[in-house]
Amino acid sequence: MGLTLTILGCSGSYPGPGQACSGYLIRTDTTAIWMDAGSGSLANLQRHVDLDAIDAVVISHEHPDHCEDLSGFYVACKYYLHRQQVPVFAPASVRAKAFYKGAPLEWHIVSDGVRETVGDITLTFSQTQHPPETLAVRADGGGRSLGYSADSGPAWELSALGPGLDLALCEATYLQHDEGKADHMSARQAGHSGRRADVGRLVLTHLQPGLAPADARAEAELAFGRVVDVALIHEVYEV
Repeated sequence: MGLTLTILGCSGSYPGPGQACSGYLIRTDTTAIWMDAGSGSLANLQRHVDLDAIDAVVISHEHPDHCEDLSGFYVACKYYLHRQQVPVFAPASVRAKAFYKGAPLEWHIVSDGVRETVGDITLTFSQTQHPPETLAVRADGGGRSLGYSADSGPAWELSALGPGLDLALCEATYLQHDEGKADHMSARQAGHSGRRADVGRLVLTHLQPGLAPADARAEAELAFGRVVDVALIHEVYEV
């Protein structure tokens, strides 16, 4: 299998019609990690993998569009699947605000520069430009490398995750005319970040509801200099 990325949700801030917020499944032949648990992503996750097969959960930050479905996962694991010690890697603020904090979730507090290993996948974290503490993630497994920007303004770049990213999943909340509204990137800024990091493939995510994917793609491609993908729910990418 190598390393694959499955899109479970890709709406920014709140889910658009028929959509879900940030959620992604990273897999190798032997390991499955659920990365971000935005609203709606838990339902979509179960179309691709059994919940008892999830080896760990990674949460980038405490905003609900990235962590809200962790509560449903807790209920499923504790009362229905009777799972024990499911690792959750997240900033300290996520655990502090989580509705359910105890077993079966086993919390591992991570921060900028921390490296963790789950099965045959190595995770490396980088703090972005987005309050509260928000961590981008590099995942290395199956001989391939994936980068995920989480949420960030343009002061942080994909290059902070290190060289050799075969695929970068980068937020593109806005178009150029809305740059500076908040600590988020536009599609143009995502394209520039991907080009400077020399990523192999760029996939846009976290588009605000109502933003036309074709417009985001066109803006990002002009900056990136190559073809850009826009995340679609249930799309599976071979990293």
